[in-house]
Amino acid sequence: MKSLPRLGYGLGLRPVYYDEILSTRPPVDWFEIISENYMIPGGRPLAMLERFRADYPIVMHGVSMSLASTDPLDLDYLKALKTLADSIEPAWVSDHLAWTGVHGRNLHDLLPIPYTREALNHVVERISRVQDILKRRLVVENASTYVTFTQSEMPEWEFVARMAERADCLLLLDVNNVFVSGFNHGFDIDAFIEAVPADRVAQFHMAGHTDNETHLIDTHDQPIREEVWTLYERARRRFGDVSVMIERDDNFPPFSELLGELQRMRDIDAAIAADASRSAA
Repeated sequence: MKSLPRLGYGLGLRPVYYDEILSTRPPVDWFEIISENYMIPGGRPLAMLERFRADYPIVMHGVSMSLASTDPLDLDYLKALKTLADSIEPAWVSDHLAWTGVHGRNLHDLLPIPYTREALNHVVERISRVQDILKRRLVVENASTYVTFTQSEMPEWEFVARMAERADCLLLLDVNNVFVSGFNHGFDIDAFIEAVPADRVAQFHMAGHTDNETHLIDTHDQPIREEVWTLYERARRRFGDVSVMIERDDNFPPFSELLGELQRMRDIDAAIAADASRSAA
């Protein structure tokens, strides 16, 4: 399986911004789509996607693969996913370390798992099968979580690291999810960042969350918080030149605000590069 490209700074492709993107051709390096929104035989969504992919690299990000479910893998879903991927030739395909349904029902949520050796074996086997079906390496994201399991035998970051190595998959490090889960469960977010194998991280997600004082919820409907910007800098210094994008799925701001957040990423990365140059000199 070939290595993945470095794409730069991207955004989630959302219909509310279609017209502005097409008319202004903004300084965005790439766009990420929600795979399920385009896994259809035809119609306007696919027609619009063809217009965007003519000008920008596209990444497919799924929410329904249900990698950790005890249900059998949904082969019809994977066939449709592969058909879309073969058609639009995304830079890569990603989904979540979570389960979204059981007993044939899709609960439309990213649900947590116990970090046990049994769960690790189960997830590794399923990722390997998905990669064989798709004929491409899968990129797997750490989901935000709101409960933990007394059965867990290792911290999340150890589970993620072992999963990536054993399944030979890549990782989508959601920086906001690390912060949200760390706050909710009281773990050391720096330990998470330090434990993830740098050579496995292919992408970052950045997003805003809702602060309910006692807990945080990954809502993707707020600007990126200052604490998450700080963690982004920490992750960038650890993992280097990784493709990054912003998720915004509700309470949509003017497109210029998202461009401003992208520019802040560029500014942080430029400062890190300048620091590295001074150190080398």
